[in-house]
Amino acid sequence: MTTKPSKEVQLLADLAKAFADSLDLELTLKAILKSLDTHVKLQKGTITLLNPETETINIKVAHGLSEESKELGIYKIGEGITGTVVQTGKEIIVPDISRDNRFLHRTHSRKETAGKQIAFYCVPIKLEGKTIGTLSVDRQVKKGDDFEANLNLLNVIATMVAQAVKLNKLVESDKRQLSEENLRLRQELRTHFNIDNMVGTSNAIKEVYRLIEQVAESNATVLIRGESGTGKDLVAHAVHYNSQRANKPFIKVNCTALPETLLESELFGHEKGAFTGATEKKIGRFERAGGGTIFLDEIGDFSMNLQVKLLRVIQFREFERVGGGETIKSNVRIIVATNKNLEEQIKEKLFREDLYYRINVFPIFLPPLRERKDDIMLMADYFLEKFSKENNKRITRISTPAIEMLTSYHWPGNIRELENCIERAVLLCNDEVVRSEHLPPSLQMIRKSESGAKRSLIEIIENKERELIIDSLKKFAGRQRKAAEELGLTERILGYKIKKYGIFPKLLS
Repeated sequence: MTTKPSKEVQLLADLAKAFADSLDLELTLKAILKSLDTHVKLQKGTITLLNPETETINIKVAHGLSEESKELGIYKIGEGITGTVVQTGKEIIVPDISRDNRFLHRTHSRKETAGKQIAFYCVPIKLEGKTIGTLSVDRQVKKGDDFEANLNLLNVIATMVAQAVKLNKLVESDKRQLSEENLRLRQELRTHFNIDNMVGTSNAIKEVYRLIEQVAESNATVLIRGESGTGKDLVAHAVHYNSQRANKPFIKVNCTALPETLLESELFGHEKGAFTGATEKKIGRFERAGGGTIFLDEIGDFSMNLQVKLLRVIQFREFERVGGGETIKSNVRIIVATNKNLEEQIKEKLFREDLYYRINVFPIFLPPLRERKDDIMLMADYFLEKFSKENNKRITRISTPAIEMLTSYHWPGNIRELENCIERAVLLCNDEVVRSEHLPPSLQMIRKSESGAKRSLIEIIENKERELIIDSLKKFAGRQRKAAEELGLTERILGYKIKKYGIFPKLLS
């Protein structure tokens, strides 16, 4: 034979469910008061919280009160029964509120209680030993009422309320920290991708800066063209973070990394059951980029089917998820990039001509590194500083022979290859200077090809000796005595070698 659970047990079960159902403090507190009404038939109930900044006690949630009455329920510490409970941290029971002159009747909500004996219970809500608010209940007195038992139950519930407030504070604190971190990271991105922070002073790259500044503030579709490794993604970032959309998402899609079926789902999303494996609805990149920018890298690899869908998004600013019928509006700035010759692809029927004209609104061409010789050492020094810092090394410069090798190389991999080259050199270097032997074999081959034959041992030794002398003279601003001391040579021998190798110390000072 089973016994029916008591009202108190049912109440506590409902309260536990209210805590589990929501992290929203107000919803949880409203559910608590509703459960109290359901199980113990309260007339009215309020939960107040202390505002430590204003030192006022305000009604957070109420049951049986109108919004107007709720707004009137503001108390000072020590004022009325509510203020006294907050001040003393001790509960108060009033068996008959009509006979207690401590009631301020601030909410003007007890007119209908005339002729009835209404008891009032007010218990403190305590968190970490401090009173942070009150839980108060109006309840009609019935024969045999156990005031002490009712009070104990309310104290238990007040403890649960305190934990809800604590949890809410933790959640709000996490949200605030995440928001501040998000803001900080966005500001870092804006600073990092500011045009002033982009490396290069050649005429070719200055033209790129000018075009970025011209187009950034508009909503025009941008087509970035150039060989692989020229920094097309950096330009896309710079356009976004110098625009009015800078505080909105920047979503990048590498169109070569996914097969066509997955790429369509990735871009536009899909509905549950749209295809095998689609166990739940997926939000696509276009939706996630709402209000911001989407960057489609290597658009030349788009299939003809996806080209049609992209054309629709550009033309009508709308799309559907895969397997869905709902039309979704798109407020997204589109930036595309390619290293392919789209004009040739149009001739070969691999790229739609109408899409080409839609994306070619504002083209930006990035020149290859071999056409930006003036920028090679600027970028090399930038990467040297970056990777030295990352690897906790104190490498201050690049030797003259190494500089000659860097500036003579044709850089088929462009900036990406230069970056990898300097990172490798930093890892190999255990001195303060990156030398020619720290550079990759592909750059070492330049010397061999220039001579037309393999160098002899004497040539290799002489080249190394010349490099060390130049580095030492640079270090001491052309002062031969200091350089000789560091190299372990007499000034006379050093002078002979300087003359032999055609070195001009004054030019190194």
